[in-house]
Amino acid sequence: MNRSLPSSMSNTARPLRRRPHAARGSHGGCAAHRHTPVWLFDLDNTLHCATRSIFPAINRGMTQYIIDALGVSRDVANHLRTSYTQRYGAALLGLTRHHQIDPHDFLKVVHTFPDLPNMVHAERGLARTLAALPGRKIVLTNAPEAYARAMLAELGIEQLFERVVAIEHMQTRGRWRAKPDHGMLRAVLREARASLADAILVEDTHGHLKRYRRLGIRTVWITGHLPAHLARCSRPHYVDHRIRSLKSLQRGLQHTPLRGRPRA
Repeated sequence: MNRSLPSSMSNTARPLRRRPHAARGSHGGCAAHRHTPVWLFDLDNTLHCATRSIFPAINRGMTQYIIDALGVSRDVANHLRTSYTQRYGAALLGLTRHHQIDPHDFLKVVHTFPDLPNMVHAERGLARTLAALPGRKIVLTNAPEAYARAMLAELGIEQLFERVVAIEHMQTRGRWRAKPDHGMLRAVLREARASLADAILVEDTHGHLKRYRRLGIRTVWITGHLPAHLARCSRPHYVDHRIRSLKSLQRGLQHTPLRGRPRA
């Protein structure tokens, strides 16, 4: 997919199933969806454990790609990968801004895993857990679409999400975007006819949660798939709920509602 998307986001973030058109409310939102929770699920280390197999493979692939494309040493390649990820939210953004690489080739090469079924590690009963969670569900990931859909299919949960918003869909005015970009998230929610007040981000990266909490959305930090030293951290003030697993999400919300939940 080699076209850039307008700031309003195009329908390339394709819904996984068609939804009936509902009457629009007086403020331009979808009346049938007003005050319905809109769950924005990260993919890696949120819907499955990427720490064990996927992330090490992606990191190795990114480093090797940078070595081959830029002709630099392994140490330099590792530094570029980590520094660009920290600065921009995704290594791809730094590589496209500061170097001449093919972003689509980069995404395809480093996210293609012939042995993917043996690399997937997830909670038991994941599909039942997600299906029981009330509200709309969207995947919001800095990974490419082909990888995201392959992973959801392996997990057996693809049909539970109304759409997948991958990094290719985050482009605006010809520039690549990624979490935690504010404008990108606003555009995603406009495309989904959802409000910031109804959005709940479930994510393992606390920096993304911190940035997006400032917009007024609600935040859930999942720690069960993180390395031990990160999982032990206490709940920051910008996190509404801290959970170890998705199984505890619905049970936890019944006892302690998310702060700022909009009133019907």
